[in-house]
Amino acid sequence: MTDTLPWQSRDFRSHMEEVEKTLLKNEQQVFIQPFVQRASEAKGPLAGAVVSVKATFDVKGQQTTAGSKLLGLQPAQQDAAAVTHLKQAGASIIGHTNMTELAYSGVGLNPHYGTPSNPLNLERIPGGSTSGGAVSVATGLADIALGTDTGGSLRIPAAFCGLTGFKPSQSSVSRAGCAPLSDSLDSVGPIARDVATCRLAWQIVSNTPATQMATRPLTLVVPENFGLDSLDDSVKSGFETVIAHMQAKGFSVKKMPLELFEDYKTLPVWQFSAIESRHHYDRLFDLASEQLDPRVSKRIARGIKVSEQEFEHTCQQRQQLIAQFREQFANTVFLLPTVACCAPKFTDFATDEDFDRINLLCLRNTTFANVVDGCSISLPFSHQNEPMGLMLTAMSGQDHTLLELAARIEPLLTALR
Repeated sequence: MTDTLPWQSRDFRSHMEEVEKTLLKNEQQVFIQPFVQRASEAKGPLAGAVVSVKATFDVKGQQTTAGSKLLGLQPAQQDAAAVTHLKQAGASIIGHTNMTELAYSGVGLNPHYGTPSNPLNLERIPGGSTSGGAVSVATGLADIALGTDTGGSLRIPAAFCGLTGFKPSQSSVSRAGCAPLSDSLDSVGPIARDVATCRLAWQIVSNTPATQMATRPLTLVVPENFGLDSLDDSVKSGFETVIAHMQAKGFSVKKMPLELFEDYKTLPVWQFSAIESRHHYDRLFDLASEQLDPRVSKRIARGIKVSEQEFEHTCQQRQQLIAQFREQFANTVFLLPTVACCAPKFTDFATDEDFDRINLLCLRNTTFANVVDGCSISLPFSHQNEPMGLMLTAMSGQDHTLLELAARIEPLLTALR
């Protein structure tokens, strides 16, 4: 990698002094628990880099709350696997970032610890569930935010906050020491300002040497029967502008309806998080507790009505879809708007009905990659003064090829920011 990354050209000591001053204030509710663990490694690809950690990850000596008042009662005894890799690469850790409770929404609201405002527009939400992580990068506190993505929790806040968010193939990064939402869908990945930083962060947390990577030609496809309805006008025109710009610069982009997406639409994807989160957390605390966000407990409770046989059928249906997508689209990258809407205002969530509607709209496009076991990245651009994202999604195991493609597209989008 030849890219010069921000931490490689700044004075580490003076930068950390400024970061620590800001952490002590924690005025923007970015962190559930700010703390500083300076790197013990003086060398490494992340020497001098500052990394924030979503509150789902164990950090030795810190309480892993997952955004809840019901968890993290005892400090973690060891670091999560991904945190270990980051520290070994020379990163300094600056705190547990705020998040949706149990990572169970795409909007990032948390009634217990507050919700950080979107740095690009303080009246708007940052997106979630990795809300504090995105804000920590957007405000310059962190170079990298370590987070999770069950249905878009890295890519949604990246799109809303003008950042790059990468959901790797689930199997590429260990989830050891990370509080789960859905064992079927959870992935571990980074948010950063650019593709180069996301790529480096992924290589480190996945323990994947660059020498082991190979790329292959990819076909770029816009699926006309998925992810393009109910778009905000600015998102619609912004996406069309980006595709036209790519084509003008020599990228071949096909637009076509794809029958397999009709099969995907029949899958009750909500069952995975509802049932699997209930299975995990029912052993740890009372799911009827008044200390649990009612909007979270309501979604977990939906799983009660699903029989074991029904969920087994859903899992089988998903595995069939994964096999079909891999067979038909092994060398395809799907292009879509990351989110169908621009970042909503906090005042848009007046009722639970508003919350449910907006949350589903935010998650609609991104969840696809988790369900079909793919890898996916959101690249930032701006249109009509609104930050938004272009999402590239490929099948599992195509991470390096996807990142290489993203690095080629990134400069084209920079002109639109």
